[in-house]
Amino acid sequence: MIQVLSSEIINQIAAGEVVERPSHLVKELLENSLDAGSDQITVEIAEGGRFIRVLDNGSGILSADLDKALQRHATSKITKTDDLWNLHTFGFRGEALASAAAVSKMTLKSFEKNEKKASQIESKFGVLSEIKPSSQAIGTEIKIEDLFENVPARLKFLKSESSEAGQIKSAIKALALAQPGVEFKLINNGELQLFYPKRNSKIERVQDVLEKKSFFETQTTNGGFKCHVVFSSPHEVAKTSKQIWIFVQNRWVQDRALQTAVMDAYRSLLMHGEYPFVVLWLDCKPDEIDVNIHPTKSQIKFQDSSSAFRTVHSALRHALEKAPWIAGYNNQTNIKTAQPEVQNMKFYDQSFEQTQFKNKDFGFGRNTQSPKMDFNIDQLNHLKVNADFGVSSTETTSQSMTAEVKSGYWSSLQVIGQAHLTYIVTQKQDRLIFVDQHAAHERVVYESLMQSWKNNKFEIQNYLFPLAIDLSEDKVEVLIKNQDEIRKLGFEIEQLGPEAIGIKSAPHLIKDASLPLVFEKMALDLLQNGGSFAIEKKISDLFATMACHSVVRAGQSLSTPEMQELLKSMDQFALSSFCPHGRPVSVEKTFTELEKLFGRIN
Repeated sequence: MIQVLSSEIINQIAAGEVVERPSHLVKELLENSLDAGSDQITVEIAEGGRFIRVLDNGSGILSADLDKALQRHATSKITKTDDLWNLHTFGFRGEALASAAAVSKMTLKSFEKNEKKASQIESKFGVLSEIKPSSQAIGTEIKIEDLFENVPARLKFLKSESSEAGQIKSAIKALALAQPGVEFKLINNGELQLFYPKRNSKIERVQDVLEKKSFFETQTTNGGFKCHVVFSSPHEVAKTSKQIWIFVQNRWVQDRALQTAVMDAYRSLLMHGEYPFVVLWLDCKPDEIDVNIHPTKSQIKFQDSSSAFRTVHSALRHALEKAPWIAGYNNQTNIKTAQPEVQNMKFYDQSFEQTQFKNKDFGFGRNTQSPKMDFNIDQLNHLKVNADFGVSSTETTSQSMTAEVKSGYWSSLQVIGQAHLTYIVTQKQDRLIFVDQHAAHERVVYESLMQSWKNNKFEIQNYLFPLAIDLSEDKVEVLIKNQDEIRKLGFEIEQLGPEAIGIKSAPHLIKDASLPLVFEKMALDLLQNGGSFAIEKKISDLFATMACHSVVRAGQSLSTPEMQELLKSMDQFALSSFCPHGRPVSVEKTFTELEKLFGRIN
């Protein structure tokens, strides 16, 4: 027998969806305060969030509307269906206060700026009191007590007080990152634990919240998308992805595709298990996203997800390739860019002899003989290149412009000698710098190969008969749709049937046996992210392995001129601070540190 649920059960179900844990409630209440125009917000909690008090200086709620504010689906932020696709506020469903009131003892006080006095209303697990006068400054105060007391099943799933308080801290940090012009305070059990004063810029707020000072920032525009990123150097890493903060329309969201775009931008700069510190703000027209797909509004859906992915990826990668953490390449802390989606990326004209790699296997080619490369000063001379900072990705197939590197950071180091036949010992100003010769040469050769690839300077294998690859129908469709872009990567394909493609030609460096996996991953990446990033990752992995097996090794003696030439060749590539596998190329020791070790200073 079908029964209509009681309002009590309905409210508790809604509360379970919107307020799964105290941190979700804090987030909802803070978003209401921000929608009210607050620029000072204080949060007080106790018992891991079972007691919550939020005080703001916003516009307040009219006394006549206090009871409506605690009713489900009551809001001042939308009036018609079209408003859902033109949102300019955080809240819009009118469920946060009603959900909280259904599972707690709530006191709502507010002083609307156009009224003469404050008013308040109370709710005891959904039962409302009458509206009565109150003492309250301009703004709103919401006090929650005994959260989930009437829902024991929900209560028992709460974690420890410290864990729940930690989640609340994360929610406040997120909203502080999104709103640098707002002051936030968190008081936990009477102790002030977070205080973020108003800031004039995003990067200042990031420094406050992430508690690190060395950050860089970049901005870009791609069609209807605007992207602002504050990021750390690859030297500053975290052990988890929790320090990647993503905001869309200033909403803190969990988006796997955008996180992938961030991680792929750091490709070849981080070791396995390392994550960067990144705060990303992505803005677009309100009707380009759907924020109403999850009760807590923590997930969003883009109308054009591929453009969102490309905007984030290209903006961050372009900034990283400037290596702003190396003073010789960029003396400004903040990198400012505002370019369309096809940004000016770094490509290099080079005279590296590709014949060294022809008809070699390296574990990936079609022949079995492995190369043996002797390292000498002549080989290093082949690696001298001129950086091209002005050719866009659409121009590199037809032209290659050259420009001098701004400053020779690595070649400016004074070579002292070689330690353990592995490390080049150098000094500069106030410190010693140890350079891993294998890692350094590996990056130089890797970058030379990658830039040859991007400039279409690689050998193509044409097949007498197309190599057939079976794929699902949607994957075949997306590959054929993007075959012009795929052709630029050295592959020519054709459709053999609804669930099969044929490979007519491919780069000589890639084994025939690896092609099915390459195109499987590329099709999946095209479907999810709208860009052939999977194949570039595969090529990057191939070249990294080739470089690893084709350069000077640890334990190999180098003369002083050879060491100087290697350092000079590193200046041609901004990312020479890391090997292609993300290992650091150099380690520094200041003379001050040495003097302390020797007891010369305290």
